[in-house]
Amino acid sequence: MPTRHCAAPELASLLDGSSAGELIPELARHGLQQLIELEVAAFLGADRHERTEERLGHRNGYRPRTLTTQVGDLALQIPKLRAGSFLPSILEPRRRVDQALYAVIMEAYIGGVSTRKVDALVAALGSQSGISKSQVSRICQDIDAQVQAFLSRPLESSSYAYMYLDATYLKGRLGKAQQVCSRAVVVAMGVNADGRRELLGIKVGDSESEVFWAEFVAHLKERGLAGVRLVISDAHAGLTKAIRRQLQGSVWQRCRVHFARNLLQCVPKAHQGMVTAALRSVFAQETTEEIASRWDDLATSLADRFPKAATLMNEAREDVLAFRHFPQPHWKKVWSTNLLERVNEEIKRRTRVVGIFPNDPAITRLVGAVLLEQHEHWQLEGRRMFSAESMADIPDLDDIPTLQALSA
Repeated sequence: MPTRHCAAPELASLLDGSSAGELIPELARHGLQQLIELEVAAFLGADRHERTEERLGHRNGYRPRTLTTQVGDLALQIPKLRAGSFLPSILEPRRRVDQALYAVIMEAYIGGVSTRKVDALVAALGSQSGISKSQVSRICQDIDAQVQAFLSRPLESSSYAYMYLDATYLKGRLGKAQQVCSRAVVVAMGVNADGRRELLGIKVGDSESEVFWAEFVAHLKERGLAGVRLVISDAHAGLTKAIRRQLQGSVWQRCRVHFARNLLQCVPKAHQGMVTAALRSVFAQETTEEIASRWDDLATSLADRFPKAATLMNEAREDVLAFRHFPQPHWKKVWSTNLLERVNEEIKRRTRVVGIFPNDPAITRLVGAVLLEQHEHWQLEGRRMFSAESMADIPDLDDIPTLQALSA
């Protein structure tokens, strides 16, 4: 259909003696605005004020939108509709996690800690090296609000029978000296009363000390964490102490994968394959009695040749085999932190391009956005991790005599 648009007065005035620095951004803005007008006309089946039987809707004014480009920030006007919504294809929104990555890279750049790789990423994302602090502030504001709302939301389930805790490590800068340090990023995942997974929160800090973990778990409890029966994690000393102090009445499941690594450190390399196969056979058993029996047999067989390995197995027996007191359909998903490890792998994948974060808030912004995106995907997917019927079969800890001392 014919569409007529005249040059904007401000563009015409710029053509008279303006410098390229003034003219090029306005040319770009005007060109993009014209494309938007053409696209909305095609979307509605009619141009402005045009009467036609093919019209599918009507305009209802404009809303402002700033687009960051290689020639600077361009102020565009996006048409609004009386019914429905319209977003030009040139403004296809980035995923939330990509917005967070963009914000972190920009913050790193203006903080003077950029590298050649960051420079290339900045250019690829459509910005010049001269990005300003005000631009970064605007970019960060929306994503920070969304992430903080997610990380501070009330935990509304009546109980989270299973909770997974794990940590990953990223590099960040600290203090006025901007010294590069390893930063612990701890993540909590829960399974609610309906058998669905939820990402509960994160915390960034110096180390995995007991105080660090205790503060994290206490914050989760303040937000509504309750009803935890089984906590799955590795055997980090600070974490296990915090679990026993903050989550009394729950049982600790020592991750079988982490335990296997610890056990192999007590065995010469030439025999590690045999020990690994024997340990796997323990978890292949189908009844609680067979699991315990096979574990004890393996510990006894190791006692003469590898006494340290046998001692470790005897000491860790109840912690590594705690899963056997819970419904059998749950065993494979609660005897290790593998489910949370997959989330950590995604965190590593998305943070690898940053390299060194400018500060802890930047870590929280990007990792929080990764978790928020994954959490929303789980909710939209609607798939249960465990059936409601099997969740109802989780026993009260008082009904498991061998665990009463552990939960005290």
